[in-house]
Amino acid sequence: MQPKLAKTQVAIHELLASRWSPRAFDPDKPVSHEQLTALLEAARWAPSCFNDQPWRYIVCDKSSDESAWQNGLAVIAEKNQLWAKHAPILLLSIAMQNFNHNGKANRWSEYDTGAASLGICLQATALGLVAHQMGGFDAEQARLRFNLPDDCTPMAMLAVGYQADVATLAEDFQAAELAERSRVELEQRCYLGKWGEGFKS
Repeated sequence: MQPKLAKTQVAIHELLASRWSPRAFDPDKPVSHEQLTALLEAARWAPSCFNDQPWRYIVCDKSSDESAWQNGLAVIAEKNQLWAKHAPILLLSIAMQNFNHNGKANRWSEYDTGAASLGICLQATALGLVAHQMGGFDAEQARLRFNLPDDCTPMAMLAVGYQADVATLAEDFQAAELAERSRVELEQRCYLGKWGEGFKS
């Protein structure tokens, strides 16, 4: 696996520093059912408002249900399909719009679903897998193909599998795959006590 450790201002946990979003997936290495279960367990134990657990996942495992996997691939944006087609697992993350306990609107559901999806990405890293989340997909097609209820919001597609060599990617993607990871400085996103007062590390 090609490591791309984050260059952080202070040390953070290796699991966090190691997690990134490759596009090169090995189509010949399936994810085991036990590994897949561990990914979903990591999502299951994410924090959520009122412990409502508003996330839902449609699991598309090419090795066990190619038809579902093809549906997952079909809703992904065409450019993303060029690399996502090699991932053995495609997941659709979904946020339920209303609380279970009272039926009222849950404005934190999308936030909580994002937290659950990060759990999947970190667990993938811990297992020697890689995960890549995609906003580039057709939410309405996802509703139709997966028979989703009205009171939910399709959030993202996630490709999961084993990393392949960068040379397996189309040339258009290779530069991005090899580029150094980067983030803006902390003080541009984190404020101390009031808006705009940049946090200093």
